[in-house]
Amino acid sequence: MDDLTAVEETELIERARRGDGVAFGELARRHAGAALRVAQVMTGGSAEAEDVVQEAMLKAYRALDRFRAESPLRPWLLRIVANEARNRRRSIGRRTRLHERVGAMTAPLVARPSVETLAVADDGARRLLAAVGRLRDQDREVIAMRYFADLSEAEMADALGVARGTVKSRLARALDRLRPRVAALDLEEGAP
Repeated sequence: MDDLTAVEETELIERARRGDGVAFGELARRHAGAALRVAQVMTGGSAEAEDVVQEAMLKAYRALDRFRAESPLRPWLLRIVANEARNRRRSIGRRTRLHERVGAMTAPLVARPSVETLAVADDGARRLLAAVGRLRDQDREVIAMRYFADLSEAEMADALGVARGTVKSRLARALDRLRPRVAALDLEEGAP
């Protein structure tokens, strides 16, 4: 975030703290895409992910007085989203796989020169997301924040409340656990 945007965001935060719902709405709009991607990876469903983001935004609005103004908002907000998604999964008492309903999330990543290319890319994304869905919550969370929300290691450390070195090791271990799951799905489905 450049300085101008950081200044604007600080002003919006202060206005929202004073009860300005429009200011908080602008903050929510700026971070909605990353929040939705994290929620989708964590929950495995776009409808459920939208509910998670909506509830997380409400909780963030109510907790703005506890937000440290010198910290970046995005990691703090995404931590609330991840916690809400984890709580929702726990309360429902089921572990679901990620599936094709997250296609809307992957669409911007896929060039669409032909139907064949799209089908292969969508299948690859579906298999990858299914493999991520088989990971434990902590692994899904760190992968979602890094690769789906594009947080830096420093932002992830802030969002997770851990040291940067811990972020690196968690991400490395999560990727180590992901690789065999992707390979297993490829074998199950006869992928090349």
